[in-house]
Amino acid sequence: MTRTTYRQVAATRAAGPPTHPPGGATRTLLACGVLAGPSYVLVSLAQALTRDGFDLTRHAWSLLANGGLGWIQITNLVLTGVLTCALAVGLRRGPAPGLGATWAPRLIGAYGLSLVAAGAFRADPALGFPVGTPPTGTAVTWHGTLHFVAGAVGFACLVAACLVLGRQFAVEGSRGWAAFSRSTGVLFLAGFVAMAAGAGAAWSNLAFTGAIVLAWAWISALALHLRRRAALADTAAPAGTDG
Repeated sequence: MTRTTYRQVAATRAAGPPTHPPGGATRTLLACGVLAGPSYVLVSLAQALTRDGFDLTRHAWSLLANGGLGWIQITNLVLTGVLTCALAVGLRRGPAPGLGATWAPRLIGAYGLSLVAAGAFRADPALGFPVGTPPTGTAVTWHGTLHFVAGAVGFACLVAACLVLGRQFAVEGSRGWAAFSRSTGVLFLAGFVAMAAGAGAAWSNLAFTGAIVLAWAWISALALHLRRRAALADTAAPAGTDG
């Protein structure tokens, strides 16, 4: 066993057993988080590169929910949200002692719910997409407003989750994961602020797109890391404690 592995086992045992002992069900829930990031990014990019009139330098991925093929991105948002909520349940059941055990599942679960809401309340057409939409001066609808609110709340929860888990990893002595988590939170917040302030400028939209990809990479990597930790805890747990 490596030094990191010993540290993880020691931290888990020192904190006592989780509310639900890790097991096959917990690992399955965490696996949902592993799948959430790649599926969302790949489906969004496939549409961005093939939808008529969509420009990656000008248009946010949320605009893909409009038009005749908008149902694809709506489904993508909802399913990704459900997978993220499953990850939150896995975090609650898994061996994540300390502050992260309480707040990380809540914050990531709230982010998952915000994705479902963003799919239910689609963004307004804007910046010439879909084709035929005026490049400026489009009307703001009630569902467009709710989409923005859901996104803002969800993004705030995601940033908070990064910082909470960054602190937890620092307490455990996992410096790499602490730095990865904290930097992801800070860079994602910067990308969101850039998008909000950039008014459709290419640099701001690309910065936000990059922040989205980074955040999903962190979520999937985190889920994989904790799934491995849950498997490790299973090997040390008595038989018959599968969650």
